[in-house]
Amino acid sequence: MERQDKMSKIVIIGCGNVGMSYAYALINQKCNVDELILIDKNIQKAEGEAMDLNHSLPYSPNTINIRAGNYNDCSDADIVVLSAGANQEIGETRLDLIHKNDIIFRSIVTSVMGSGFNGIFLVATNPVDAMSYITYKYSGLNSNKVIGTGTSLDTARLRYMLSKRLNISPKNVHAYVMGEHGDSEFVAWSTSLIGTININDKLVNEEKKEIEIHVRDSAYDIIEKKGNTSYGIGTCLLTITNAILNDENAIITVSCYDENELYISIPCVINREGIKEKLDINLNNEEKKLLENSKKIIKEVIEKSNI
Repeated sequence: MERQDKMSKIVIIGCGNVGMSYAYALINQKCNVDELILIDKNIQKAEGEAMDLNHSLPYSPNTINIRAGNYNDCSDADIVVLSAGANQEIGETRLDLIHKNDIIFRSIVTSVMGSGFNGIFLVATNPVDAMSYITYKYSGLNSNKVIGTGTSLDTARLRYMLSKRLNISPKNVHAYVMGEHGDSEFVAWSTSLIGTININDKLVNEEKKEIEIHVRDSAYDIIEKKGNTSYGIGTCLLTITNAILNDENAIITVSCYDENELYISIPCVINREGIKEKLDINLNNEEKKLLENSKKIIKEVIEKSNI
């Protein structure tokens, strides 16, 4: 596919570990971005992060104008990335964060839309499915222009673990984690392929279950060991960003709008429009039940939170 020549403007709201891991990935991989704006409630932190990132540019493949800014800078942004919010603490589930982050997002999204923003929201803050729905409701944008990172990271973890187990490049592992980005997520094993070979020809059920549990619990393990997860999700944000800006029509498991008034992760086609298409995956009966269970859990959380 022909590379797009149009350069773009990105605004990151929330200069914590996730936002800055994304920013660092952005300036160190080739991308069509010529302006990067950092916004944080701590203005000095945003200014310091901008300075630090700028000092990387002499050795970066990109030439980007990086600076701290404010909500007015969102008016002509192509993508606004939402990584602000409370961190997930040890022993806390992603869904436990919704009450803290709903208040934060109401203020942020209202301020962004007040600038005249009409680009694409990319949401990373947990619980990402609920926060994506909140962004959609508060923004009033079409649902294709509000994308959550969803299970893109879980899918990356799955492909990494399968590649290690089978000694195959992760680029040749075609498998997806779907549903909630959380404890009810599941692997669509029935459609999982290594090249053109069904995964069931390579792994027995016990091995698949072990890998699925490891994928689901990875965030808890990482948080217990280092306090946060950031590099993996930062790279996922970059991958989705490039799919948008380069009009790639890339298939990525992202959190997208469901007609049941919620957001949930399924494989979607991502391009300059945002979510171009939601793929209808041929799940088996057990997987269909797991997907419906995830929807039920997310819906209950949204309803209890009076969003």
